[in-house]
Amino acid sequence: MIVIPAVDIRQGNCVMLKQGKISDETIYSSDPVFMAKLWRAKGAERLHVVDLDGSFSGRQSNNEIIGNICLSVDAPVEVGGGIRNMKRIDEIFTLGASYAILGTVAIYDPDVVRKAIDKYGPDKIIVALDIYEDKVAIGGWKEITPISTSEMIEKLKAMGVSQIIYTDISKDGMLKGPNLKSLKSIATESKMKVIASGGVTTVEDVKQIAELEKDGVIGAIVGKALYTEDFKLEEAIRALRKD
Repeated sequence: MIVIPAVDIRQGNCVMLKQGKISDETIYSSDPVFMAKLWRAKGAERLHVVDLDGSFSGRQSNNEIIGNICLSVDAPVEVGGGIRNMKRIDEIFTLGASYAILGTVAIYDPDVVRKAIDKYGPDKIIVALDIYEDKVAIGGWKEITPISTSEMIEKLKAMGVSQIIYTDISKDGMLKGPNLKSLKSIATESKMKVIASGGVTTVEDVKQIAELEKDGVIGAIVGKALYTEDFKLEEAIRALRKD
């Protein structure tokens, strides 16, 4: 299992939100490329980059930054945020991304997900499963759908999805630990490769998530705790290697 630092971009800055709310935004750097290079220098084996402008508006304005991140780090980069058609998926890979993260489009246009998997393969396409009180959230988490977690997992299986990022929105940015019970349940139910997201705060959190590797959990995304320095990336990597 690997630890994946998050680089969330809004209006050109590296930011972190609390439970996905712009009103609870903190700017941590005006140079997202520098932050990506920093996490790579500290040992990150993969980076999680999100275009929050794309997530909230569907319009991408951070292509240059994303492309520079992909060029500047010698590690795979997964990119998400407002990716809702094949044109944008193609663009993401042209920018140098190793993985494209799809979210809202999996609800509104599943054919795009199927086409992306047909074109790039299931290992290159990840779907974000963003959950609030067992319901799927979309549109930058602004809209909570009536679709349950289990329903959505079945839909994703039918699309040919093999990798998901599971985020418990209630935990995101709260620095109170992940929802391990739901993470285990989703991993065992879906039988997909699962990346944990939301609430990862301490090295102990990562070690507990790593215990679910046998269930299919392959990584843990860490965001706010890295930027507040509650979480030390090097310590987490050493702990995982030691185990």
